[in-house]
Amino acid sequence: MSFTLQQALIPVDRAYATADVQVVGDRIAAIDPNLDAIGIAVDCNNKLLLPGFVNAHTHSSEMWQRGVIPPVPLELWLAELYDFVPLELEQIYLTALGTAVETLLSGGTSVVDHLVLIPGKEIETIATAVRAYKEVGIRAFIAPLIQDESLTAGIPSGDTKQEHETYIRSTSATLQLIEDAVNKFHKPEEGVYILVAPTGIQLCSDALFEGCAELSDRYNLCRHSHLLETKAQVLLAQEKYGCSAVEHLQRIGYLGSRTSLAHCVHLTDADIAILVETQSTVVHNPLSNLRLGSGIAPILKYLQAGVNVSFGCDGSASNDSQDLLEAIKIGSILHNVTDLDYHHWIEPRQSVEMASLGGAKGLNVADELGSLTVGKKADMVLYDLKSLSLLPRTDPIGLLILGRPTQAVDSVWVNGKRVVANGQVTTIDVDKLRKELFDRSQWSTNRQSKTLGEVSAHYRSVMGLPDRSGQGYS
Repeated sequence: MSFTLQQALIPVDRAYATADVQVVGDRIAAIDPNLDAIGIAVDCNNKLLLPGFVNAHTHSSEMWQRGVIPPVPLELWLAELYDFVPLELEQIYLTALGTAVETLLSGGTSVVDHLVLIPGKEIETIATAVRAYKEVGIRAFIAPLIQDESLTAGIPSGDTKQEHETYIRSTSATLQLIEDAVNKFHKPEEGVYILVAPTGIQLCSDALFEGCAELSDRYNLCRHSHLLETKAQVLLAQEKYGCSAVEHLQRIGYLGSRTSLAHCVHLTDADIAILVETQSTVVHNPLSNLRLGSGIAPILKYLQAGVNVSFGCDGSASNDSQDLLEAIKIGSILHNVTDLDYHHWIEPRQSVEMASLGGAKGLNVADELGSLTVGKKADMVLYDLKSLSLLPRTDPIGLLILGRPTQAVDSVWVNGKRVVANGQVTTIDVDKLRKELFDRSQWSTNRQSKTLGEVSAHYRSVMGLPDRSGQGYS
């Protein structure tokens, strides 16, 4: 299928140009001010065309717990999350649809889903997410979330001796599961990619990381993981390895140009140098870092050092939204308070490049995605510059990144297919999705997590917080 976008506003250098964009099949064929229309002609007058953004880290199934987990740090938040994790494939399906739709309508054409797996139905879980993402038409990088250590192993021991339950699945069985998933579902030509994705050093053995690195090399897969999201993980790394988690992951061969690392809030200068050396990518998740009190990642230092940085929403129970534009805005202006030198602050055009090309680099697809370039895939987003939230007219990208755009996405193309038109998703019935999500949920307040109550006292002790026993977990 061929089509021509006529008279779209596109960024060039530090200005804008009005141009026509021809798409043949799934690729951009030509960009020029005056092209003969081929195929369907799309009027783009007073509309801004940008490459699609990457939602570079999220957990789709967490949507079922959006807005209900109390304000607690990650280690306690996880305890509650695990107690109420969804156990039905239909729930996985609906929230993958929801995550895809929200990502598309906030400028994203790709999503990295660090997918929580239903025990005993792991392959079915992945298959269900794949089906949802293909139905919506978003480009899906599915990173099955795996671990081989139990939840309590993620909290430092401190001066106490801790015993942890054996995890439900062995390391070898977990690695075989991922290899099976790769053989069944890794089909980049269909817009579906499988990543190896140990959850993080806090719940994974070296054997799991090393096995994932071997699978990554054998099948040319990207690697993903959480890294040093909290201060507790800094302490844990010292207990486990006697060195920084970044240094340890470098030693065991997990870092590299195909590796993206979510959060990276608590890195040293030596850690940053390792990320530069290994060409690893940092995925900035500012909203969940604030929501869970994890801290402000020193993104300006990473950028100045030459680290590739992209943006992620994180899951809907730690951010409570999948609004990618919101994550990009907060992830950009948050750092104006971390460095007095305003020449280091992130400008709106830099934010756009981080969200698009930066995301593509972290997924090893920068030669195919991430910019409006002839020969690249037609993953593009058209914004309506007559949207009330983008008026009055000033700098279009400044309005998009620094403002609060609502209903600003006019159209989205993924792989040359139009999946959003006139602000509406064309591939699925969104009204039906809303009804399903409403009918399968209920208003919830004051629920109690057994596991959170069990681990909170130990967490407070090792983190040097005063004893609040008998006062709940807040």
